[in-house]
Amino acid sequence: MHDTRQVYLVDAFTDEPLSGNPAGVVPEADDLDETQMQAIASELGASETVFLRSSDDADRRLRYFTPTNEVDLCGHATVASHAWLVERDHIDAGEHTFETNTGVLDVTIEDDGTVWMTQNQPEIRRVDVEYETVADALGVDVAALEDVGADLPLAVSSTGLPFLMVPVNFLEHVSNMNPQLGAIEEVSREVDAAGVYAFTFDALDADSTLHGRMFAPKEGVPEDPVTGTASGAAGAYVREYDAFDSVPEEMVFEQGHFVDRPGRVRVRVGAEIEVGGRAVTALDGNLVVPESDEDDIIEA
Repeated sequence: MHDTRQVYLVDAFTDEPLSGNPAGVVPEADDLDETQMQAIASELGASETVFLRSSDDADRRLRYFTPTNEVDLCGHATVASHAWLVERDHIDAGEHTFETNTGVLDVTIEDDGTVWMTQNQPEIRRVDVEYETVADALGVDVAALEDVGADLPLAVSSTGLPFLMVPVNFLEHVSNMNPQLGAIEEVSREVDAAGVYAFTFDALDADSTLHGRMFAPKEGVPEDPVTGTASGAAGAYVREYDAFDSVPEEMVFEQGHFVDRPGRVRVRVGAEIEVGGRAVTALDGNLVVPESDEDDIIEA
């Protein structure tokens, strides 16, 4: 007998449905095993699907799966799941905790529904990779990277999930990238990163701090629309390398415009690294889950 359960697609870092970054949200997932969770994530097809489980150490346990594998942390799915919990009156605005593969983290939900997620303390390391290799992987002129490389080096930054930070001089070059996914996967493996976050301070909106694009084919995500964990890592990176005379109290990182899923991540880099945003449920449906000892594809 198959198990039918409710699943949701929740668009994060936006308050407009069908924009921002969609995350699968599966509540009451204690009884699902890894094979079932992976099958559900593959069927839903979002860059990440989050499974809400009980925890002895926090208010709840979150596990995150891309269509191909489990990842330790995901910002947009965390924002999406907590916004969904508020929307359904399962929790109230205020402070909450959640357990991940990287440890217990904090979430603060404002009265307007904005979810602020505290990330891990940053770990940043320069990497020995050629600009030409990275430029070829991204499909961009190497001069667009070398132009800013003297002040902002290629480095892997992590606030829970590691990303290769690649500063680019102008938005034109970010928008016209022709990513070579196999090469990006190879670079990601070489520098031990989940993906590549290319960004420019030449943003579209006047109040945006930077514009980013994130590619993580190694994790089964060719291009992620709006990435919370990468935004937190980027915030830590721009502080580490003094991109500003004084880091703004709050920054806005825009992403997703070139995959028709525009969104905005609010970033704070103080004693803690925090990323924040809104989210809205776009899809509410039922999914048939196979028994755990079956290898069949899910019946949608």
